[in-house]
Amino acid sequence: MQKLTNKEEEIMQILWRLKKAFVKEVMAEITEETPHYNTLSTIIRNLEDKGYVGHNAFGNTHQYYPIITIEEYRKRFMKNAIENYFNSSYKNLVSFFAEEDKISAKELREILEIIEKKE
Repeated sequence: MQKLTNKEEEIMQILWRLKKAFVKEVMAEITEETPHYNTLSTIIRNLEDKGYVGHNAFGNTHQYYPIITIEEYRKRFMKNAIENYFNSSYKNLVSFFAEEDKISAKELREILEIIEKKE
């Protein structure tokens, strides 16, 4: 599956939230730097070409919907990020967040409890 650009990810977030939408509805949800209608339409068609989005045709108008779930995308995104930036090590990932003060000792204990319950 092809990597998404930042703008494509933003559009996918909107489609996941709305479940299905016309280009005009997606445009109404964009909060920063709203692209021109034709540009947005092209981005959504590119998402369709990449296999992330499908559509239902209503005459000349298309209603778009996500084909891949946010959970599937999250798994692929995280797997690639961990492989590419943390040497395939979840320990390195967690250490990074701890060093950056993005995760507390309490949260780490909660994660340990989750892991221990699975064993």
